[in-house]
Amino acid sequence: MLPTMRAAVCRAFGAPLVLEELELAAPEGDEVRVRIAACAVCHSDIHYAEGAWGGALPAVYGHEAAGVVAEVGAGVSTVVPGDHVIVTLIRFCGSCFFCAAGQPALCETPFPRDRRSPLTARDGTPVAAAMRMGAFAEEVVVHASQAIPIPHDVPFDSAALVACAVLTGVGAVVNTAAVRPGQSVVVIGTGGVGLNAVQGAAGANAAPIVAIDLVEDKLAVARAFGATHTINPAGEDAVAAVAALTEGRRADHVFVTVGARSAIEQGARLVRRGGTLVVLGMPADGVTAAYDPTWLADGSQRIVGSKLGDARPAVDVPRLVARYRERALKLDELISGRFPLAEINTAIASANRGDALRNVVVMA
Repeated sequence: MLPTMRAAVCRAFGAPLVLEELELAAPEGDEVRVRIAACAVCHSDIHYAEGAWGGALPAVYGHEAAGVVAEVGAGVSTVVPGDHVIVTLIRFCGSCFFCAAGQPALCETPFPRDRRSPLTARDGTPVAAAMRMGAFAEEVVVHASQAIPIPHDVPFDSAALVACAVLTGVGAVVNTAAVRPGQSVVVIGTGGVGLNAVQGAAGANAAPIVAIDLVEDKLAVARAFGATHTINPAGEDAVAAVAALTEGRRADHVFVTVGARSAIEQGARLVRRGGTLVVLGMPADGVTAAYDPTWLADGSQRIVGSKLGDARPAVDVPRLVARYRERALKLDELISGRFPLAEINTAIASANRGDALRNVVVMA
């Protein structure tokens, strides 16, 4: 009989998650089993659970996690039982075209778990481990490339945030845009990802660093994370304000961290000639944004996407954790609340209302 564990299962898009007992397959080959200690609530989980990008049901969501390795497959040499790890949704083979190009988040290799979930209900019904993780659960089985060892003195709730919000926000600044000292940066949206883009820009010595949001409380937090200026577009002309801070040119780099058409279109208006618009937030399927291509050609502008901050987990995770241990990276300050697994719907509702930077589900 397969081992059992509790997980929060989504059985209908938009419906509350239900705590159920599921069976979890043993790790095979290059897989590891991890006892989850903490999993943060990312807005991508919420959008998936609401059906924004489709997907199979029933499903277990959750992809920003940390825990302890419990068991490893015969082909695993990177971690051993007892290791503390950050578990990311970046699963990669290391040898395909994209991996060889240093873009593991775009790995094109099919894995056995793409066809066969490690999760089943007690009656044998397959349950999807969404986003290659399914970490709103007591345990997960993932590919070894997804489990990155960390020192034992790093708290699990803070470590979990590195798996997505920090990799994405800081990575977009450092990896995707390669922001240089003295360059001007605008960040649209100051949730978990946006705040990490802000602190990534601060770490790169950008100036000015302008945070834009409709929520004053979040703008106050953005200043604590390194924003030199903040703008609430509900009461201020963002284009005029950014132009005034950049000698009329507008920004070298604009990072759109929310998946909304209006935010992407606003971002395009804030980029200088020769500047770069970086889109991190993912709108629902089918959403389109308008952009005048004359600006692109005549202004020599760039529009680029950034999936998970173009991260290389084996390189970027240890660097980020080291910066946290040196007190050069804020993680603890991102946590708004901690919830047991049984209260996951409360954590999700709070995040969906915009009350939280990052709520974290912690396992007993």
